[in-house]
Amino acid sequence: MIMMDTYDTDIEDKELKSVGLELMFLTPEKYSHDDGISAVELSKLLQMPIETVKKKLRILYEKGIIRVRGINPKLWKFDEYNFQRMDEDDEVYRLLCSFDDVDFDRYFTY
Repeated sequence: MIMMDTYDTDIEDKELKSVGLELMFLTPEKYSHDDGISAVELSKLLQMPIETVKKKLRILYEKGIIRVRGINPKLWKFDEYNFQRMDEDDEVYRLLCSFDDVDFDRYFTY
């Protein structure tokens, strides 16, 4: 039996989706480093506890759809190339491609 540390509840699904979509649509104006955003910056941006953000970052990193640079702070960035090559049946892929409840005004300025 394989034990996976994944998301089991709707609340966690929403948190993982929030972190994933924020990274997916991240623009340079939202972070202070060229290599990405720190977990602390992401936590403040999403108004989510830092430990929750770190847990969700780990899940996305294990899936290979975000990259990390640096040590202190670690800087996170979405990996579009790997995301496009994910299995379409993957739970995380489907979660991040479900745009029914997404407010795109949060990510784009028109």
